[in-house]
Amino acid sequence: MAQDYTRQNIDMDLLVQELFAEQEDENVAYEDLYETLFQYYQRPIDLNHTSSEELASLYLLSRAQIVAYYKHLQDNGPLLSIYELQAIPGFDRLTITRLLPFVRVQDAGLQADTRPLWQRVIGEDNNALILRFERTLQQRRGYTPADTSRSSSSRYLGSPNKLYLRYRISHTRDYSFGFTAEKDAGEQFTWSPSTRRYGFDYYTMHLQFYNKGRFKAIALGDYQLQIGQGLLLSSGYSVGKGSETITTISRPNLGIRPYNSVLEYAFMRGAAVTYTLGRTDVTAFYSNKLVDANLQTQLDTLTATQQFFTGIQTTGFHRTPTELANKDQVREQVYGSSAQYQSSDKTFSAGITALATHYSTAVRKAGAPYQRFEFGGTDNLNFGANYSYTWQNVYLFGETAISKSGGLGSVHGLIANLSNKAELSMLYRNYARDFHTFYGSAFGESTRNINERGFYTGIKLKPIPKWELTAYYDRFSFPWLRYQVDAPSHGDEYLVRLYFKPDRQSSLYAQMRYESKGRNLSGNTTALDYVAQAARRNYLLYFETSPTKAVNLKSRVQFSTYAQEAPQQTGYLIAQDVNFTFSKIRLSTRYALFDTDSYDTRQYVYERDVLYAFSVPAFSGKGTRFYMLAQFRPLPDLDIWVKYGLTHYRNQDSIGSGLETIEGPRRSDVKVQVRYKF
Repeated sequence: MAQDYTRQNIDMDLLVQELFAEQEDENVAYEDLYETLFQYYQRPIDLNHTSSEELASLYLLSRAQIVAYYKHLQDNGPLLSIYELQAIPGFDRLTITRLLPFVRVQDAGLQADTRPLWQRVIGEDNNALILRFERTLQQRRGYTPADTSRSSSSRYLGSPNKLYLRYRISHTRDYSFGFTAEKDAGEQFTWSPSTRRYGFDYYTMHLQFYNKGRFKAIALGDYQLQIGQGLLLSSGYSVGKGSETITTISRPNLGIRPYNSVLEYAFMRGAAVTYTLGRTDVTAFYSNKLVDANLQTQLDTLTATQQFFTGIQTTGFHRTPTELANKDQVREQVYGSSAQYQSSDKTFSAGITALATHYSTAVRKAGAPYQRFEFGGTDNLNFGANYSYTWQNVYLFGETAISKSGGLGSVHGLIANLSNKAELSMLYRNYARDFHTFYGSAFGESTRNINERGFYTGIKLKPIPKWELTAYYDRFSFPWLRYQVDAPSHGDEYLVRLYFKPDRQSSLYAQMRYESKGRNLSGNTTALDYVAQAARRNYLLYFETSPTKAVNLKSRVQFSTYAQEAPQQTGYLIAQDVNFTFSKIRLSTRYALFDTDSYDTRQYVYERDVLYAFSVPAFSGKGTRFYMLAQFRPLPDLDIWVKYGLTHYRNQDSIGSGLETIEGPRRSDVKVQVRYKF
């Protein structure tokens, strides 16, 4: 017992700041990555019974480190202690410290559980029921009586309460079962089978088994697929360009993954299975679900009409009569298979993937010039091949795919450990303007893999102990027009971050990021929109210290500028966090000041939130932000979170727009969550 490593409380805040991309969209879904990391924290990976792709999915180990780990196992046998990680070449102290919360070394004698499945499920301690309530205290326009004198008198049909229910029980490499239900603010909580509404507005459920004979995975219900570099199939469990410049550019090949999130579009619904044939894993999948769309009708002849839609609606909102009418209007079917081979020494892998997508109604874009090469019709086909190879300290990876249109997409990269103090990453991508992939999310500047070329270079240097320097430079171009960019355009981006950790209780880093990208000039009065480079700079200074075991302090100063052939605009945010941790109570507080000239200099900042929720709000204008999050445990199996947040704007008479408008300068939100572990 004395030789066991005592697991420390994870600082998820700092970890996500290092891994997540430099966000410019407050609607980006980070919950999938956050939840997966937290699942690993709750049920750590057994280092003697894991795969190279599972280790890579943590984004904490380089591929060279993973190869060194398996060579250590080959030479010395299974690990006997977690402390043995210190003997593996390339595993420095900082890497081990970050890794420890997510891994363990379990006694081989305790590894096998031969009880029947139902007994293992009944005795599983990794299961919990979660209930969450959210509400904005101020009244928004959508909940006021309709004004018939206005041209638009639409109002929300439901209450301003947001409700969330979730249950999940799982055991690593054995099984996972879970369901989630959600009602967004403004949606009705009603039972109406004729309109396909059954209480909550959204439900998702999954059942997945692992390692049943030759069946590596069996999935029923809702699931995701992460294959290759995510060019055709990406589960959303990925990060982009951030201060972690090495491990995040490649995607782990995880195969079938359970889906338990509240994003109402980014998943498959049906069945999938992975079967092992020697060193080849063969995956087959089928999905059949309804998606939201605004169906339109066009008269083709004097007597015939044809329905079509311009694109899938991904907000998941069904608050107004119009949003409700667009719910589940199109049936989407996706089916295909993949074969992935891995060598015995885990240094080489290769695979092929084929999938087809069919919509019950044709897709037809609105006809804007930038949409000329977008997908149209009811059917799409994709074929792709992926590979990865580790040679000494160099890891090579890539994927190439083609769509029915003939458009090609390719992404290829390398990660090299130049020495114990230097790492290098490089990645090239080329996504044709007519390359169509609906479930892909490979590395790129845009949110979709279409109409983009780019070359990325990243470095990580550890010149002396306790110091770390990371940087990247990315050059990209868009050969065809884009939304709000009426000409072919180009851009570049770079980031530099200096990190210093003087001791276990403190850390400090400074970061600078620059991005230049083509964009239509605002306020242009000529007949044609004029595309000019828009330059944005972001500066960040962050300090964290824990003077005592119970107190943690975090200070943040961030500043940004934006210019596009006009006087430079600026914005800043200053935030101070004070966090307290006691035996049964954890209290997190923040007070922040922000001042921006416009929305272009808005400030994004991560906030602590209740379990399984992720908050990165954007602040623009002038004002203050305060929040308090309390977590306490009145009973051994019961956890309660209460969060209150208040944003006060200066020199504003209203907040928001449309039906979300709040009359007045303040917005306050309350969130309560309860978790009971059975």
